[in-house]
Amino acid sequence: MARLKLGILFGGSGEEHLVSVKSAREVAKSLDTAKYEPFWIGITRDGAWKLCDGPNGDWESGDCRPVVVSPDRSTRGLLVLDEGKYDSIGLDVVLPVLHGKFGEDGAMQGLLELSGIPYVGCDIPSSAVCMDKSLTYTVVSNAGIATPKFWIVNSDADVDPDQLNYPVFVKPARSGSAFGVSKVSSKEELSAALTTAREYDAKVLIEEAVVGSEVGSSILGNGSDLLIGELDRVVLTHGFFKIHQEASPETGSENSSFICPADISDESRDLVKETAKAIYRALGCRGLARVDLFVKEDGSVVLNEVNTLPGLTSYSRYPRMMKAAGFSLTEVIDRLVSLALADK
Repeated sequence: MARLKLGILFGGSGEEHLVSVKSAREVAKSLDTAKYEPFWIGITRDGAWKLCDGPNGDWESGDCRPVVVSPDRSTRGLLVLDEGKYDSIGLDVVLPVLHGKFGEDGAMQGLLELSGIPYVGCDIPSSAVCMDKSLTYTVVSNAGIATPKFWIVNSDADVDPDQLNYPVFVKPARSGSAFGVSKVSSKEELSAALTTAREYDAKVLIEEAVVGSEVGSSILGNGSDLLIGELDRVVLTHGFFKIHQEASPETGSENSSFICPADISDESRDLVKETAKAIYRALGCRGLARVDLFVKEDGSVVLNEVNTLPGLTSYSRYPRMMKAAGFSLTEVIDRLVSLALADK
């Protein structure tokens, strides 16, 4: 039986470039090469696309060739520049291992829709909505699910610091992995936090802090047929959760750890799972996503965020939660590819 030709996109020109490369390395370790013929498409920080041997340490400087995904559906694959001419390589399916800007915000999904190649993960609308936290909260709240109270601050807007109830979180509306996020405990800290957030996005969110435990859920599937891995709970010693921003995240975080399965009551567990699935469906997600919620002392839940292409690194939450439920990354990849092909 012929192997499926699988295009794997990684890297990217956004702030989560390095996280994406690390995720791709874990995919490389877990990929069943008896089933798939992988074509590794690395995107440099400058936005150059390269067909390479894999996401190894020196992939950018290795033996790579310029490549693009053809938007022409009659090609349905890659155009590779070789000795001044373009050769085509057909693809059966694409696995985007990309995070953040230009990866999970709908831009890459738009290109893949034009190409006609089936791809893993959320489509254009759900990717764009989930990337913009203000849009996520609007859709989810309209579905009757609690979200943090928030204010949108555009690039030319002024904020009256006396109108806020501290502490608040100031964050870029369209960014991930806590890049540009600040916890603001007093009005004197607000201006600096806004400046930090605007380094990543002109649109900024101010959120009232939610008092509760952060519990994550990993979801895989489409429509009514959803699989949820074990839940995890983030344990903080101080500050707030900043995944991927430690000097060496592989060895652990300075202020956070994870309990998986989450040490919460059966009642809370059921509520988190059902709410996470309702959020996933309300946002139109497909393939996979990680839905994070706060569980308050009174037992109610509040949305924190939704990641449509969650990290797959050795220390990432999504594969850890799936593994705890008995699903290896190899099996997760197989299921995602099957979903993408069934949904074409």
